This record gives sequence, C-alpha cells and structure tokens, in this order.
Amino acid sequence: MATKLSPEDSIALIKANLAEVLNPELIDHVILKEKRPLKVYWGTATTGRPHCGYFVPMMKIAELLAAGCHVKILLADIHGYLDNMKAPIDLVEFRAKYYEHVIKGILKAVGVDLSRLEFVLGSSYQLNKDYTMDRFKLEGITRVNVAQKAGAEVVKQTDDPTLGGLIYPLMQALDEQYLGVDAQFGGVDQRKIFTFAMENLPKIGYGVRAHLMNSMVPGLGEAVKMSASDPDSKIDVLDGPSVVEKKLKKAVCKPKEVEGNGVIAFVEHVIFRAIALNVDREPFTVQRRDQEPLVYESIQKLKEDYAADILTPQLLKSALVHHLNELLKPIITEYEASPEWQAIALQAYPPPKVEAKVKKVKDKGDPALRAAAAAARKAGVVAKPDGHVEGPGAEKATVGPSTEETLQKLKVSE
Repeated sequence: MATKLSPEDSIALIKANLAEVLNPELIDHVILKEKRPLKVYWGTATTGRPHCGYFVPMMKIAELLAAGCHVKILLADIHGYLDNMKAPIDLVEFRAKYYEHVIKGILKAVGVDLSRLEFVLGSSYQLNKDYTMDRFKLEGITRVNVAQKAGAEVVKQTDDPTLGGLIYPLMQALDEQYLGVDAQFGGVDQRKIFTFAMENLPKIGYGVRAHLMNSMVPGLGEAVKMSASDPDSKIDVLDGPSVVEKKLKKAVCKPKEVEGNGVIAFVEHVIFRAIALNVDREPFTVQRRDQEPLVYESIQKLKEDYAADILTPQLLKSALVHHLNELLKPIITEYEASPEWQAIALQAYPPPKVEAKVKKVKDKGDPALRAAAAAARKAGVVAKPDGHVEGPGAEKATVGPSTEETLQKLKVSE
C-alpha cells in the first residue's frame, strides 16, 4: 500500500522525533530524485524476552512504515550469540521467531500497515562465502582498539574481550550492504558503529548510508528499576492489566521532576506518538476524582502541569496504566488465540527447572545401641575417647580391653 503522504511530508516524518540524522541528504535524494521508497533496516539481537521498552524503537519503525518506507527488521541471531554468548545457540532459532511475533504484534497494535515490513534472519546470509570474505577484509583493515571503540556503547565490555565482541560492530556495518538498504536506524548508543560503517565500508568498495538515531530515553524498565534477575521488575508485552498496574505503581516518578522521569518519557515517546499515528485513538486523558479529567493534546502542556504539581505522579501513573493496557490488549488477544505463538514462547524461554527437594533421613543408628547408651548415661557412666568408661557401674559397662576378652565376656561363640 502506497503512503498517502506527499514526498515532503514523508521526508519530514522519516526525520521526525530523532536525536540525530547522519547524511540526511541521501534520504532526500532517494525520495525526491529516485522517487522510490526509502529502504531502512533496524536490527535487534535475539536474546532476552522483549519487554515494553521495545515500544520506543517500534514507534519510529511505525513512523517509517507510515512514511512509506520499506523496513527490514534484522533478527540478529548470530550477533546475539557473539555478544558474550547472551543467547544459548540452541534457543536462538526459537527466540528469533518469538521476536517476530512480538514486533508484529506491537506494530499492529499501533495500527500501521505492515505490507512494507520484512524480517530477515542474520544467519540466512551472514554465513555465506561472500559475506565471510568481506568480513575478513574489514577485519584486515580494522585495529583492535578501533573495533573496541566502535562497540563500546553496545557490546558488553570486559577487561579481556572476546574476538566475537570485537567482530560484532564490523558485522553490523557490513549488514547495511547485504541487506541492500539506504539507511540504518538505531539509538544514539549506536553512533560509533554508524560512523565506523561510514568510514570503512567505502574502503572495501561499498557505499555510505544514512543513519537515523533515536534519543536514549529513560524507559519504563529503568523507571521500575528493571533487573534481569527479577521478572517482577519488567513489564512484559504479555502482562495483563492488573500486573501492569502493580508494576507501574512501583515506578520511580518524583513529583514535579520532569527531566529524567521515565514515566513521562514513556508517555512522550510511546503513547503520544501512538496517538499521532492513529487518529481514532483517544487523546491522553487523566481521570480525576470529583474533578474534570485532564486531556492533553500536547506533551509540553503535560510537562508544564507536572512541574506545577497539577498533574501528580499518582494521576500520571493511573493514566499511563490505562493507555498502556489499551496498547497491550490486542497483542495479548492475538497471543491467546495463537497456539503457534504460545508454543514458540515455551521453546524460546522455557520455564526454569525446579529440582525436587529430597528430604534427607538422618541416620540415628542401631536402636539397641541407642537404648544402651541412654541407660549408661542414666547410670552416670561416661565413655572416654580411648574407649574406656568411668563412673558408677563402670565395671558393668566395660566389656574388656581386647577383642578376645570382649567376646569371652559377651559369651559369643561360633
């Protein structure tokens, strides 16, 4: 389906809501001179289970689709494995399928046309002969410190990095060529990889691309102090209304503080942009007890009211709970109606194995010996470390200093 926007409006939407655009003239040339859809790719390593933080990049993907772009989603299974072995290789295939379901679900919930959306599995081309040879070429001209610097904001840093982590940014640069795109989209944390691509792809005979960068906003994960080891701290895209409400109540949302406020950031970068893409969606509305609701058409007005304490953290969270649940509702409905998605979820993220606790039975020894010991204690007889006994009645308890004498006293016969 072709976009209804004019070329100028398409360009404006492509560049909207971004922190920075590198080589913006390339975007203008494709749309105005070549008169064709801009081809853009966004990559994600298929590692942990996607949470609501994914709504932030998805809003830009939705805007790119609405602007008529052809968007390729790179499900970077090999990247995920190389980045400090975050994803077990036997689960990578299932996780890539799970990511595809989640991404499609989010974009459908926003209400954009998916006919220009394409998914590409990294391993479908990153293992072929030509790609491998080009990777060798990049490796041959890239110094270790340059590769480390390029991936510093993205790849997990250690004192003794693995070669996989160093190759990660080289592959991301090379992906631009092999995916056949005009531009790559990512966060500003990817800037060093983008500039690496711009400087080095021409050295092996390939062209320079445009790069679109999202702001790094304090997401809901940070607002609720998301921890990889604490599943209750993440807001999953499949969490139900009561779970979302419970988790958002714990969000850090200081009164009258707008800067660095993760809840306001999510409202600005997700909810308001989702509303802008779908004219039928209700405006951001804050219900108040015994007062008229606050209806916001502008994020700036919302920020002003929050700074003035007209809009309190409790009211803001309550409104976000409602609007976020409205976004999640169609995703959850689709998941519950899809046995395939449910099966993939179990294969991609199998529940942890719970080892059954076996109750250890304490060996209390021979009952007869225990009874004899109790009787000895009652009689005041005390056994010493060398085996002899002392106290009243010790003679009765002594069975002999040697095995022969003991057997004779016990009258043990063959």
